[in-house]
Amino acid sequence: TEDDIFPPLPSDTIIKPSSSEVNMKILQDALKDHIQLDLEKNFDDNLIERRQESNTPKMKLKLLHESPPVLEIQNFFTTKECQEVISVAEGGGGNNNKGSPVEIQSATFSTLASSKRTSTSWFCHYAQMPTLLAKASHVLGLQLHQTEEPQIVRYRTGEEFTWHYDEVPRTQLHNGGQRLATLLVYLNDSHTKKGGGGTMFRDLIGVDKSLVMKPKEGSALLFFPAFKDGQPDDRTLHKGEIAIKTKWICQIWIHQHLYQPSLPPGNSHDSAIPAIQTAKEELGYI
Repeated sequence: TEDDIFPPLPSDTIIKPSSSEVNMKILQDALKDHIQLDLEKNFDDNLIERRQESNTPKMKLKLLHESPPVLEIQNFFTTKECQEVISVAEGGGGNNNKGSPVEIQSATFSTLASSKRTSTSWFCHYAQMPTLLAKASHVLGLQLHQTEEPQIVRYRTGEEFTWHYDEVPRTQLHNGGQRLATLLVYLNDSHTKKGGGGTMFRDLIGVDKSLVMKPKEGSALLFFPAFKDGQPDDRTLHKGEIAIKTKWICQIWIHQHLYQPSLPPGNSHDSAIPAIQTAKEELGYI
């Protein structure tokens, strides 16, 4: 049964929903046992991005759940940036000469048969995703060389990803150690009046019982499959709800240690550094 595969949490497990009033101190306290993020440099006490002038809406952090911490980053991508990422998958690489992504049906890290994923994934060259990596590095302080291959995922109507953990199976920890952070960006508005397409956390408390992040174009979801010491956090069990209409996302995972990419062939972190630097300049970060 599902409870055998994903057993209920012990009755004394700490589950703490987010309060209505959250500032930087409360957020930093919620994150203290997880990967270090460089948030105060780029966000003020009201969790709004520190940018003097910009032609695009400022990012804003929202603490969706306190323990375990789950964050929404509003305005992480612009509409144009979302479309550029989708074009990488649809065009086999986008308008660049950085190579083609590798398309895989129902790709997932774990080889366990306990979860069902009916979607299409594209493993991308780091150099194909400079805006994602520039923002992850500058805004959040995430480390490029600890980052897994960026993925683009498409869920067609009726497709889903059932309950699963993002943690790395123990037999595969030799490459980078455990996943400490999941950063997922919604590339289109795929939520409907009938629901569908959201990211649901079984054991976390939200408005409708279980916490659900509804897919909104340009918003990002940030959560932590493991604590900073690498101990998996089983409270983050989640699923991708059945899509009512086509849903596009992109995602990266950040590991404890240096991560060696395997797909696409020839992929490397270092090859992306010039493109990421260019993206940072265009975004006004440097």
